[in-house]
Amino acid sequence: MLAEAHLSAIVQSSDDAIISKSLDGIIQTWNPAATRIFCFTEAEMIGQSIRKLIPPDRQREEDGIIARIARGERVKTFETMRQRKDGTQFCASLTVSPILAPDGTVVGASKIVRDVSERHEAQAVLAEREHRLRILADNISQLTWVTDPQGNLLWFNKRWYDFTGLTEEECLHRRRLPVHHPDHVDRVVTKFYADVAAGVEWEDTYPMRGKDGNYRWFLSRAKPIRDETGAIVNWFGTNTDVTEMLEKEEQIRLLLMEVNHRSKNMLAVVQALARRSGGGDPEFLRRFENRLSSLSANQDLLVRRGWQHIPMTELVDAQLAILDRESRALVKVCGPDMLLSPRTAEIIGMALHELATNALKYGALSQPGGQVWLWWETPDDHFAVAWRERGGPRVAPPQSSGFGTTLIRHIPARSLKAEVTLDYAPDGLSWRLECDATLARTLAS
Repeated sequence: MLAEAHLSAIVQSSDDAIISKSLDGIIQTWNPAATRIFCFTEAEMIGQSIRKLIPPDRQREEDGIIARIARGERVKTFETMRQRKDGTQFCASLTVSPILAPDGTVVGASKIVRDVSERHEAQAVLAEREHRLRILADNISQLTWVTDPQGNLLWFNKRWYDFTGLTEEECLHRRRLPVHHPDHVDRVVTKFYADVAAGVEWEDTYPMRGKDGNYRWFLSRAKPIRDETGAIVNWFGTNTDVTEMLEKEEQIRLLLMEVNHRSKNMLAVVQALARRSGGGDPEFLRRFENRLSSLSANQDLLVRRGWQHIPMTELVDAQLAILDRESRALVKVCGPDMLLSPRTAEIIGMALHELATNALKYGALSQPGGQVWLWWETPDDHFAVAWRERGGPRVAPPQSSGFGTTLIRHIPARSLKAEVTLDYAPDGLSWRLECDATLARTLAS
């Protein structure tokens, strides 16, 4: 009696529906969980056919179950569809066992039913999410891949296999891949695993061979994926084909070099015409040729930089290149990193060239003991650059202003909307330019 009471308590408290039926499918017992799952009360189902719980298109399942139970077989757990009182269907996990009489004959069946619809819904959501991620991963333009925390390759997207023509066996769990160019593979692999070991994002550019045998250039990156504790659990990598971009950049570079070459030829023609038309004035020719040289130096710098923003330090070096080693050592240069627009670099470059030329001929660099301080700064969103000479010949203001004054004062003031001061102090010339820093960086060329 105690054992029967204990068994009854288990059945009554189970979260799964436990139902017994005769061999002709008539329900004999019905626990509370069956009411919760199927919404039928015990009174409504005792004496009713088990087929009342089976959707019309699943009735043949019951025929098979009864036949197997009659033979004394146990129906192992399987998943199917069952229906509730209101006719709605749900996914159910079933296990059916034969009930034996004392003499061993089969007199009925015990069925355990578990509602697994929530699990199936969650699996369906997960499957849909994985499907969408797979569509995204396989159809983006990049080759993508995933590694374990140590950088061992675990997965590639479809585009990778389409491009390389390799199989999973040739790619997964390897440290070197046959698609890497032999001239680059050692460098690429060494840098990748060094960055992985350091836990820092990896980036590199190198060629890879496609299934057609041709190499293409890829910009490759890998980002660490971390768990909630910050530990790296995977690396997610991409390879972006940049072959056409690099080819276009090379074409632009060659075009700029050609334009630069032709411009220099034009400057040479202008220089030759000036020599013929200079009326025998050697000083005019010298100053004119120096200014053409300054333009040429600026142009070389702009072409080398792809006509992009120019670092102030490079501009200074280019314009002071006219000085010999001894004179250059007398110029003390100081200033923060600063990028100038091409037009700003051209204007300031011409001014610095004029100041350096004058200092070499008339000012602090024309005699021993002279010095020049050149510095720039960005106070309060302004760009300021200053030139100060000391230790040279005594200075006096010029009797008249020529084109040199235009270069160092009037053109910067007008083009950069700058405040320019030019002080011919007896102990040395001082020049200062100050303008809006944003304008200096963005002024259109």
